[in-house]
Parts: sequence; C-alpha cells; structure tokens
Amino acid sequence: MDGRATAGPTAGAEHLVAGPSGRGTVPADAGGLTATEARRRFAAARVARLATADRTGRPHVVPIVFALDGDTVYSAVDHKPKRTTALRRLANIAENPAVALLVDHYDDADWSRLWWVRADGAARVVPPGSTEAAHAVALLQHRYGPYVDRPPTGPYLAVDVSRWSGWTGDGGAGGGPGLAATHPM
Repeated sequence: MDGRATAGPTAGAEHLVAGPSGRGTVPADAGGLTATEARRRFAAARVARLATADRTGRPHVVPIVFALDGDTVYSAVDHKPKRTTALRRLANIAENPAVALLVDHYDDADWSRLWWVRADGAARVVPPGSTEAAHAVALLQHRYGPYVDRPPTGPYLAVDVSRWSGWTGDGGAGGGPGLAATHPM
C-alpha cells in the first residue's frame, strides 16, 4: 500500500465489510483508521480546515472551530476580525455545497504518530434564529469558552458528512504506514 486513503466503495472490494451502523463499507484489512476512529479523532480536534470551491472549481481553505453532532459538523461566523462580512466560504457554499474538512496531528519527533482525518459532505447555511442555529451555538459554546461570553451571531454552517476517511502513520496498530478506512454514508 502507498499510504494514501482510497476513496469509494469499490477500493479493495474483495475485502470489504459493513461499516459502523451498517451503512457503507470499510476495508477489512486496511490497518488504518476505522470510520468510528476517524470520527472520534475528528471530534477531539480543536480546529479544522474547511475547503470549499466556487462553481469553477477554484479552491478556498480556511481554519474553523467546530462542533460535531453525529455526522453533522457545525461552525459559525463569529466576532473575530475579518476583512469583510461577504465571506468567500459562504459564497462558495451557495454556488457549490460540496466541501471537505480536514483535521490532523503532526509530531516532528515521531512520524508514526502522524494522522489525518477528512470529512467530505454537503454544506448548508443555517439561518440565525432557527432551532438548528440555537443547537449549533449550544454545541459550540460547550467546546469553546470564548463563545460562552460572546456567542456567535452567525450565519452558521452545517456540513452533513457523507464520507469519513483518514490515515495514520502507524497503520492503526503500530504496523507502519497504512491505508485508512473510508466510510461512504
């Protein structure tokens, strides 16, 4: 294996097993992250990178703070200084809702401890004042202290994750670089 995650349900089809909750498939002998482990590592991360693209495919990547609820990732536009309120990520999502979120861990001294997790899905803007927006704020406040005193006023983003994928430098079990599990939903 070359250490890269393989997309799609047909990769290594002769070795596929049902994914968590019976949906999707996970390579049985991947030696990398399961979808459950990928989701756990993602949820524990403090910051993610949100990748969007406009209708022509021009990419845009920004760091975000987030909260995970099941297979939905929430984030908000908050009070931190920005050059404009017409954010490129919001315009891109309006044009092209397909997004990716990435979290990772780097250890310069021990590359067997390296890992990354990617969540692919469809993003949508959640309107301020909605029940879902209130839920997103509560989740974000639980994770990030500054939001308790100054809640984000939105808009809010929800990414409905359709696939979890990831890679770990120890192959998931100390066996060297390994192919990560993918979990199409």
